[in-house]
Amino acid sequence: MSIIGGVLSPPSGEKKTIVNQAGDTVKATYPINTAIAIYPESTINLQAVRLLNELVYAVKKPLLSSTKSRTIAVPMAVDLEDIRQSRDGDSEAYRRLIERYQRQIGKILWRFSRDRRIHEELVQDVFVEAYLSLDRYHGKAPFVHWLSRIATRVGYGYWKQKARQKKKENFSLTEWDQLPDDSVERMDPSHAAELVYKLLGQLPPRDRLVLTLRYLEDCDVAETAQRIGWTKSMVKVQTWRARNKLRNLFKQTGREIK
Repeated sequence: MSIIGGVLSPPSGEKKTIVNQAGDTVKATYPINTAIAIYPESTINLQAVRLLNELVYAVKKPLLSSTKSRTIAVPMAVDLEDIRQSRDGDSEAYRRLIERYQRQIGKILWRFSRDRRIHEELVQDVFVEAYLSLDRYHGKAPFVHWLSRIATRVGYGYWKQKARQKKKENFSLTEWDQLPDDSVERMDPSHAAELVYKLLGQLPPRDRLVLTLRYLEDCDVAETAQRIGWTKSMVKVQTWRARNKLRNLFKQTGREIK
């Protein structure tokens, strides 16, 4: 594996072990010179400031939809043609799909790890799994939605692996004493983002996932259910439970959460 010009590229003929959507562990040759690394820190940090404000004072509702990044829509016909060619073994067609959507997938996975090396690996795992599962994409929804579900599953799997190893984000509740009582918007966005990431990292993966999607990703109940594969009722119940656990963390700081 090599990084050239900030872009991750597997060498020619590299074998990658991955669990596909059918649950089979396989080794497959991944298309060469595949671009995969992106670090959307600035956009996420701005969202984190607003999220932090919500967490400190209410922990009630997702961020405003205006915080979502705006992307140029690609006609499904373009994706479908590249997917068809990729299934036929055209690595350049799959490269086009990766270049088209790596920023969005990279942004999603930056929620799951802020370690650049791990982030690169997670992003690559998403596109490798997608490549091995292209026959399971039926074109009923935009390709990026299908990729997002894979990205969510890959990131969630990483969190569960860390939980089994009993690893948590380093976090001290005394850090919250530095927060202003009236507004967090004056904070440095990078610092705010780190605090949010570390705070949510104290929760079990299941709770962390639902809050990440509902708050950081600004997903509504229906979209969250689709991304995770839960029912809408389960999303509502899990969100309520996760908020209560988050409130308990804040109570340890002496801050009042209504």
